[in-house]
Amino acid sequence: METIKVNVKDVLQTVTGEQIQALNPEAAAALEKLHKGTGLGSDFLGWVNLPSETPESLVADIEAVAKDLREKCEFVVAIGIGGSYLGAKAVIEALSDSFSSLRDKGDARRCNVLFAGQNIGEDYLNELQDLLKDKNFGIVVISKSGTTTEPAIAFRLLKEQLEKQVGKAEAAKRIVAITDEKRGALRQLATEEGYKTFVIADNVGGRFSVLTPVGLLPIAVAGFDIRKLLAGACHMEAATKEANDENPSFLYATTRNALYRAGKKIEIMVNYNPKLHYFGEWWKQLYGESEGKDGKGIYPASVDNSTDLHSMGQWIQDGERTIFETVLSVEKADKTTVIPSDEANLDGLNYLAGKRVDEVNKMAELGTRLAHVDGKVPNLRVTIPALKEEYLGELIYFFEKACGISGYLLDVNPFNQPGVEAYKKNMFALLEKPGYEAETAAIKSRI
Repeated sequence: METIKVNVKDVLQTVTGEQIQALNPEAAAALEKLHKGTGLGSDFLGWVNLPSETPESLVADIEAVAKDLREKCEFVVAIGIGGSYLGAKAVIEALSDSFSSLRDKGDARRCNVLFAGQNIGEDYLNELQDLLKDKNFGIVVISKSGTTTEPAIAFRLLKEQLEKQVGKAEAAKRIVAITDEKRGALRQLATEEGYKTFVIADNVGGRFSVLTPVGLLPIAVAGFDIRKLLAGACHMEAATKEANDENPSFLYATTRNALYRAGKKIEIMVNYNPKLHYFGEWWKQLYGESEGKDGKGIYPASVDNSTDLHSMGQWIQDGERTIFETVLSVEKADKTTVIPSDEANLDGLNYLAGKRVDEVNKMAELGTRLAHVDGKVPNLRVTIPALKEEYLGELIYFFEKACGISGYLLDVNPFNQPGVEAYKKNMFALLEKPGYEAETAAIKSRI
């Protein structure tokens, strides 16, 4: 079958093949840690064999719940933050009609999946509630604890609204909780109210959770084939077991770390398909939260080309040479649009007449890659055959596996996030949360 491919030839003016291969023994040890659970954070390795070990019964249950929500609801709001929303958002955006929200519903497989709890925007929440007024909607609330500030606020608001609109008993049938198996505020509420629930496994961290019910349920509600998504991930799981350059995750991890050790501190994820914007956002969290600690880590950034060539292109071409690019390239467009001829030709574009828009896009990509390589910006290229569920499943697992290897190459724990707690402590102190009295006094003395 077709599969994703990694090409590193355009980094070789910065690091040699020998320098990349010199990292192979370290990377092999890192891969062994992932497979044997002997490295830092080994209690969060449930994602490693997840695609091949996902029970058929769980997939069928997710599909059944998604079907029920689609039949009852015009809108389903997925409430979560970070890994609890980015993976689902990335897949749904990649597979969706760009203007589906403006079209008549039509297709019974589809449902409008909206997102909340990923910010504390008052206008955003107010406008969302206004949209849902008198609409048939449901909620998928995703939180291990049920007390994370952003999603907890959104759920409190939308739960109250749903109960007022359809009654408490019917609301309970339209709310699905994805949470801890036994403990936490959301687990307690789900038990008391009788919500349908799915479990967030203790050994899968949020940013690695897209192939669990956390991501699979919203994706299935949107009408996409989660079996194909998992099949693609399963194929990549098998393809990334061996410590050699035939393993794309291994090759990507060693190459980016060779570049990091050569002084390239910033990695820019580049796409040439606007449907991949949120894939870049998911990737940024995966790598930023996994690697950015102990004073180490490649800074993950992203651009959407050719759009951002008219804003960031100058900096990438001529700015400080601390960057490298990973270009995510889609081989086949789903639709066909041919550029017409124009008799007046005032725009001078008749030389493009008869060409597909995607052909022009591919030449923009190739021309940019060549220009950036000439400008001393190393380029990796990750090629995906098409924007289909199976290839997105491959891509997700490919980046997850490479992230684990890369984190261990940096000698950090790729599966914790101690720095995330600092802002929360300050926020709780400023909001005078009970139990934070001393912190409140201390922080108020600083402002």
